[in-house]
Amino acid sequence: MDRRSFIRNGIGSMATLGVGELILLNPSTAQAMAYRPVADGKQRKIKNNYKTATRVTSVCLNCSTVCGIEGFVQDNKVIKIRGNPLDPNMGSHMTCAKGQSGPTVNDYPERLLYPLKRAGERGSGLWKRITWEEAYEEIARRIRASVDAGHPERVCIHQGRSRIEAEIGRFLDAIGTPVLLNHRAICSSNKRAANYVSLGETDWESIDAERCKYFLNFGANFYEAHQGGLHLVSRVVKARYDHGAKLVTFDVRLSNTAGRSDEWHQPFPGTEGAIALAMAHVIVRENEVDHDFLDKFVQPGLGTIRAWLAPCTPTWAEKLSGVAAADITRLALEFARKRPAVAAFTNRGTGAHYNGFNAERAVVMLNALVGSVAKEGGYCYGLDEKLSPARYPAPEPRPPKPTIRTDLEDPPEWPLANRWQKMKVGQVVFDFLRQGRAKLDVYLSYTIAAPMTWPEGRSTTVEVLKDEKLIPFHACSDVVYSEMAHYADMILPDATYLERWGLDIRNNMELQHFVTLRQPMVNPPGAATSFADVLFEIGKRLAPEQARYFKFGTHEDFVRHQCSLLPTKGADGTVFKDGFDYMKHYGVYVDSAAPKPYEVYRKPLAAALVQGARVDEKTRVIYKADEKGKEKAVGLMVGEVPVRGFTTPSRKFEIHAPEVAKVAATVGLVDDGLPTFHQVPSHVGLAADRLILTTFKWNVHTQGRTASQKYLAEIVHDNPMWIHAATAKKLGIKTGDTVELTTYRPLSGAVGDKAYRGTGEVVGSARVKAFVTKGIHPRVVAVSNSLGWITGGRSCEGERGRRVEVAAKGLAPDAAQAFGPAPAVDDLEFGLWWDEKHGGRGSGVNINAILPINPQPLVGMQAWFDTVCSVRKMD
Repeated sequence: MDRRSFIRNGIGSMATLGVGELILLNPSTAQAMAYRPVADGKQRKIKNNYKTATRVTSVCLNCSTVCGIEGFVQDNKVIKIRGNPLDPNMGSHMTCAKGQSGPTVNDYPERLLYPLKRAGERGSGLWKRITWEEAYEEIARRIRASVDAGHPERVCIHQGRSRIEAEIGRFLDAIGTPVLLNHRAICSSNKRAANYVSLGETDWESIDAERCKYFLNFGANFYEAHQGGLHLVSRVVKARYDHGAKLVTFDVRLSNTAGRSDEWHQPFPGTEGAIALAMAHVIVRENEVDHDFLDKFVQPGLGTIRAWLAPCTPTWAEKLSGVAAADITRLALEFARKRPAVAAFTNRGTGAHYNGFNAERAVVMLNALVGSVAKEGGYCYGLDEKLSPARYPAPEPRPPKPTIRTDLEDPPEWPLANRWQKMKVGQVVFDFLRQGRAKLDVYLSYTIAAPMTWPEGRSTTVEVLKDEKLIPFHACSDVVYSEMAHYADMILPDATYLERWGLDIRNNMELQHFVTLRQPMVNPPGAATSFADVLFEIGKRLAPEQARYFKFGTHEDFVRHQCSLLPTKGADGTVFKDGFDYMKHYGVYVDSAAPKPYEVYRKPLAAALVQGARVDEKTRVIYKADEKGKEKAVGLMVGEVPVRGFTTPSRKFEIHAPEVAKVAATVGLVDDGLPTFHQVPSHVGLAADRLILTTFKWNVHTQGRTASQKYLAEIVHDNPMWIHAATAKKLGIKTGDTVELTTYRPLSGAVGDKAYRGTGEVVGSARVKAFVTKGIHPRVVAVSNSLGWITGGRSCEGERGRRVEVAAKGLAPDAAQAFGPAPAVDDLEFGLWWDEKHGGRGSGVNINAILPINPQPLVGMQAWFDTVCSVRKMD
């Protein structure tokens, strides 16, 4: 028998693949799908009866906003998604396009259905089907070996957007490993670090947008691509309509938010911090400050702030940013004179730079100067946005927290990455493994498409994933055959977010604590199993010392226990058996009885905290000893009243943060603890033939989880390079021309961390179509991310055709029978109209592949938007 006659080819064969049979999955043969009704080239209408469909509440996970949703199920199929109006962020049945696309994620006809084990070289794409028991036993055996050898830290989980932190944490704690790797540093770590340093809070702010009168937006595109963007947009629109709130946006590109703003200003990349400092200078100079708030709750005092800001004039900022000094002055005064119902806020456009940490701090500081922090209509915070064990208890017994540390999960070069919160510097993980900075035995990856989404993902990331000496064993949990799964040793077919359990929580624009329940709307196909249940099953097969932490049962049992303290009676009078049934019915619990956290820093301390406490006579900070006798700051004396204050070391809003100066010294940096501005080193004296590359997200895509959904990919499937008309004219470029985009490694600077900085050598090149526009800074080019897939399915790869024919390329004709019956409806056969071979525009480029690994100082966030590049028109 010819070898190709018994090795099945393509995910289309999964439905009939037997245990022990082999299957070949190559990047060019791995398909995903969408299920919309096109067959034989003709549209066909499917009749859905929403009146008889079953309504099930759950939580979306097509982006990080995690909106409460209602699904309608007919014949074990989700036919419609809409918002759950009981979710206080939603407040209606509205959802975005990503939410509407939810039903498509369950029904890929070429979905991963069964556990697979590698049967050839890693990355060769040759697999054989195994049972779940075989998968559990092998992974458990490998973990037991690491633990028995005294190296539990050689077991790690690398997660994408999981929303099952408690479950993953329990698994790792039971093993004794602290190595949970994530994508925080390529997402929001500078923003979170700035909030923590300033306020003592680690999550995103919850702007009281509906009551706000003036919005200063630095680099946030919340009209389409911002955490909680949909919820923020609806409230900003209401504020603008109801009481004429003004929206001012600083962005290098005419984003959808910039285009809908009252004013749009184009700063030179990485100079937002200078603009914010100049605004602060104006506000202080003109005495438009909240003296009461500054005197009682801000460190340092107004005199020190005034002296520090003296050089930061609007003229100084204009020279750096290109934004007119007169505009900076005017906007600063407009903002301050609308106080306290104002908010200055940021997102990645400001934070994803070499100087992004201090730029974020400078913007947040504007709220402190005008006293809008935690005020009605202001920059609010202070909600419990974590699933605390006290409120949402996990089953007993609970494993202790590991005491081991490793460079992989706690890199010493970036002391603020992990000092207060686990903000892993994820972009250096693969290079650290290559350097030998840490060793792994078992690497478990979960919904993280690192070859696609990481800087240097197609080079550094792939090289390390393929190296069996650096990663001896890799098990990947995913829904489709992703670029990550291709380099695994074992594939664990995951349940989608509409097929699994989970308790979820998010900051609330209505300033109320709430929690939502993710529950299965339908059963997963084949043998697909949620990653949490996979971890629990592996845990039960570890040594008795670890297995005892998993006797509670399934993931459903775990979530039921988390809901045990929730109410059993609904607002409509319905009484439920327990809190879990309450949540299954409503989908959300809102703590509406708690007051909104306006001026939470003025909240009087409880008598129990005051009793036995000590007051520092100089700082007026209140200290209380814990059970071990260690003193901790618990409040602040304001006059003769003990109040909560902020949760910083000084219990004040810290414009000056001594802790920043202290940790900077540990890595040889000189930092005065103030959010001082430093230019991006690679941008100083930028050569005339060099530009700066920025990236962005469309409202229909989210890193690695949406391009395989045809409904979303047909809206945005390619990503031309935005270039300013004047710049394009100099280079002889017109819209539609193919250009070569080349990127360079960052230059070393006199200030700050030199890790991953070079001498300007080439990182990589890509060919991309040009889009000429005036809606971008003349020294900037922009390319959207989330596109340009090699593996992930016909939709994201932009290759239409019959499932069998596309999957069976290069095989003998009789091998097609291994795929089993074709789906009755498959609109990727004819409906994928952007296939370049059929006259379409193609599926874009993976821009992250040519971006350098570039963690900024102290926090380690990826400086995505500092990348220097050149552009050349192709002949």
